[in-house]
Formats: sequence, C-alpha cells, structure tokens
Amino acid sequence: MSGKLFNKVLLIIGFASLAHAAYSAAHYRTYLRLTEQEFTKLPLDIVVQIVVSLIVIIYNLIEVVGHFKEIRATVDMQAKSWDTLGNFPSFYHFNHRGKALSASYILENASDEETVSNEF
Repeated sequence: MSGKLFNKVLLIIGFASLAHAAYSAAHYRTYLRLTEQEFTKLPLDIVVQIVVSLIVIIYNLIEVVGHFKEIRATVDMQAKSWDTLGNFPSFYHFNHRGKALSASYILENASDEETVSNEF
C-alpha cells in the first residue's frame, strides 16, 4: 500500500514539475520580448525538466492505475458460428434494381394483373 502512495506523491510532483516548466517557458518568452531578442528555442534546462516530468508522470500514472483487465474477444466469438460472424442485418438492402429486372415482379400500387416484364 505504501508503494501506491509513493507513486501518487511522485505523480503529483511530476505534474507540479510540468506546471513549473510551463511557467518557466512562458517567463522565458516574456524575458525575450522585453529584451527584444528573437526566440529560437527553449533553454536546455527547461527542455530537460519537461522530458523528465513527462516520464515521471507516465510511469507513475501507469503504476497508480494498476493492472488492466484483459479484453477477451474470443469468449464472445466462441458462441458464434461462421455464418453469424459476417451477418450484419444493418447492411441488408431490399430496395435495389433486381426487382425491376425480374419478370415476375408485381408492383405494389398496381393490380394483380399488371406485372413488370423483362422484354428486351
């Protein structure tokens, strides 16, 4: 339990260090504007602080969250057959040109005597 508390403290320190690096970068930009110098890049100490802070944050965030649960897609797939795996009812489309090409198609609005025939 003390290990998790230690990781939480390091996580807070990492976020504080990252916030301090952001403040330092903004302060450096303000200093350059006041002295009318051109901005080319951040000083090395700010860049190192940003990189170290991000590494500390990422590592301790993973440690605080704990172990992830495994995603078991195979359990759901075992109950399905090959026929139902590729069956997507939302892709069914019944309004297509096949009914117009069919010789025995009966129009919905027409009487029983009228049929669309394929006389080409």
